[in-house]
Order: sequence, then C-alpha cells, then structure tokens
Amino acid sequence: MPTLQDYRGQHPAWCPGCGNFGILKAFKDAMVEMNIEPHQFTIVSGIGQAAKFPHYVKCNTFNGLHGRALPVATGIRLANHEHPVFIFTGDGDCYGEGGNHFVHNIRRNINVKLFVHDNQIYGLTKGQASPTSMEGMKTKNQPFGVFSGQLNPLALAIALDCSFVARSFSGDMEHLTWLIKEAVNHNGFSLVDILQPCVTFNKINTFEWYKQRVYHIETEHNPEDRIAAFQRALEWGDRIPLGIIFRNKRPILEERIPVIKERPLVRQSFDLAKLEHTLKEFY
Repeated sequence: MPTLQDYRGQHPAWCPGCGNFGILKAFKDAMVEMNIEPHQFTIVSGIGQAAKFPHYVKCNTFNGLHGRALPVATGIRLANHEHPVFIFTGDGDCYGEGGNHFVHNIRRNINVKLFVHDNQIYGLTKGQASPTSMEGMKTKNQPFGVFSGQLNPLALAIALDCSFVARSFSGDMEHLTWLIKEAVNHNGFSLVDILQPCVTFNKINTFEWYKQRVYHIETEHNPEDRIAAFQRALEWGDRIPLGIIFRNKRPILEERIPVIKERPLVRQSFDLAKLEHTLKEFY
C-alpha cells in the first residue's frame, strides 16, 4: 500500500499560506486511502500556480499550454482508457483560456477528473481579474473594479448536463479528500471546483471570508435532481454550498467509440501494411 512519502515531488514554490497546499495534501491523502500507486495515474496541467501541481507530486505528468490541459487529457484517455487521468488547473487557465475546451469536453463526457483551483484571480501573472472574480473587485489592471459579470462554472456545467459537478474548499481538508475520492470513483467527466484563497493577490476572498459563508449540502439534497442542483449552484454570497451538487449517468466517450470500446489503442496490434494501403488511396 502506498504512503504519503511515495508521492513526494519537488518542494512547492507557492506563497506561504497559499490554499494550494491544502489541495496538495488532500489529493495525496485520497490517493493513499484509495490505494492508487504513483505510476497508476497521470496528472495533466496547463499554466498557472495551480498548474504547478504535478511538479509537486511523484507521478506521470504532462505540463501543457495555457488553457490546453483538457485536449491533452482527452488524447491520453483515447490512447489508453484503462489509465486514470486527473487535470489540475486554475480558474483563469480552465475557465478563461480553456473555456472552449471546458464546454465541449463536458458535452463529450470524456472520463477525466477536472480539479479547478478557484482563487478568483490570476496569481502567476500577479493579480489580474479572472473569469470568477466578483463584479466590482479592484485589481491591478481593473482599478475601477471588474465590469464583467462573474462566471458561475457550476451552473454552466449543470446547464450542459455535466456528469459530476461538485465544490469544495481548501480550508476543509476532510471534505476535500472525500470529494476527490467521489470524483475519481465516478464514471464520467467530473468537475470539482475548489475554493482556494490567494493570500497574496486576493484580499477579498480570504480563508476567513469563506469560513463565514461555506456550508455542507444537506443529506436530503438529491444530486440527480437537475433543477434543484441548478438552484443550489446559483447560491453565492452569504451562503456558498459545498458538496456534490449534480450527478448523472451518461455514456462516456470512450464507450461510444467502436475502435476502442473493447480494447485500448495501446493494446491493439499495428499493421504497417494496412496503413500503406490506406495512404495509397490518397495518391
């Protein structure tokens, strides 16, 4: 059985007190509790403070371009859908630069696990507003406040019939560890939006600000009720729900592609003669 030491990567370069540390610890705890060895999964990331995550975990990894983690993760899954793929990204990386990939991979329902470090700011590029920054928030390049409306990624995902939609908070380690395991065990595209305070550039959405507002969704909530889930996803401000907000059962992309339905591409034979025959059709 793996131990926390087995997942030890490089020394983190995040700011002291950064909410990312809680996410890192919760993920490692979840992997140990699920008995998943470092070589048994791949982490894909883009660019940003959140995207440094795989540097700090011993595992297979692919660090890609800004906003382009999901296409890489999709390629890995299509090549070998027996291999778990986790994506660690930020609100700017995923909902901004990668917004188009976010939308269309939900539609495809590729079986990857998307963990978004949502600090409502661009931390790596020193404090610009992100898609989830609250309207009116003042930043270095928005001195008069953010004019754009705040993106609600959970409501967007539910509107697109996302297979698994959840939220946690990096200041609630036990809940986050549990939710990571739930997402990993779900068969389908899984979104976990993690509220992660940026102690350097976001002076509004602090640990204390969240602790005064977040609450665990009641056990009576039915995550398969899409209308109720959508209403819950719209809650923001005085009360912010944590937990599994929406969940459904949809066929995953890997099961709908005949070529790989029975056997992953990496386990299929390769006949060069057939490729040469196909190429001749284009001469």
